[in-house]
Amino acid sequence: MATHIIEVENLKKSYEAVEAIRGISFHVDEGEVFGLLGPNGAGKTSCVEILEGLRTPDSGTVSVCGMNPQSGGNAYKQLIGGVLQATALPEKIRVREALELFSSFYDKRRSVDDLINRFGLKEKQSAFYSTLSGGQKQRLALAMALLNEPRIVFLDEPTAGLDPQVRREIYDIIEELKREKKTILITTHYIEEAERLCDRVAIVDVGLVIATGTPRELKQSSAGTTRIELRLARPDDAAVLERLDGVADCRAFEGYFVIHSKHVPGTIVAIVKHLEATGNELAGLEIATPSLEDVFIELTGRRLRD
Repeated sequence: MATHIIEVENLKKSYEAVEAIRGISFHVDEGEVFGLLGPNGAGKTSCVEILEGLRTPDSGTVSVCGMNPQSGGNAYKQLIGGVLQATALPEKIRVREALELFSSFYDKRRSVDDLINRFGLKEKQSAFYSTLSGGQKQRLALAMALLNEPRIVFLDEPTAGLDPQVRREIYDIIEELKREKKTILITTHYIEEAERLCDRVAIVDVGLVIATGTPRELKQSSAGTTRIELRLARPDDAAVLERLDGVADCRAFEGYFVIHSKHVPGTIVAIVKHLEATGNELAGLEIATPSLEDVFIELTGRRLRD
């Protein structure tokens, strides 16, 4: 039976007049990759920093490995590893020096040589931190997060700002940790990242969890619809498009519409007839199965990255 290694209940955090977290609740099971998926400003980082013991909540309860992160002290720090949104190391520290320094902070330690080899840093082990590429810096941050053989690894936007090739390399590393049954909590605003890496996802918006489940469960909640992204030569009315055959939902965004259809052939025919009747023209049409983005749109009326 799975053990809840992380338990969060009605967590709240404000910064003066800004309510960053407005009552978040979720749990993470041992050996699970759990994702907090939401736009920038949703409260994901504040939540993770509370779990890491870096911030104090205003109210609510948090338990990680059976401990309170705010009162666990050094004993708690021995159990967790983390990659923050930005890793700041001295420019002139070398890769091996950084790993050896941080290794000295822990009672239980991984082999520095093993981590250097595992994360592809052997050729850079004597290089200054300032000379590393963005991907190399992130691989070093991941290696540092695993120095103490943590029970839980927190990854806050681990691929933000990285180019697609480096992002895929980080995905491969996280998938390797997943196969090892390492418990990971990851925050992201990338749809493909959550769908590829996470066993379960909590969709977060304006400081609240608005949906939780496996990526498949959440996508199936889109009422069995198919996504149609429609671009027209001239503006149209979403309310009119929503009344076309088979359309379950239609949202207007800047320059295009997202339609969810229960009967795609009928909807496509209806779109063509509508355009002929109104003298409009089709500029682009894409058909796809629903994604977590569609779940977010249905729940909030906005795109995840708006």
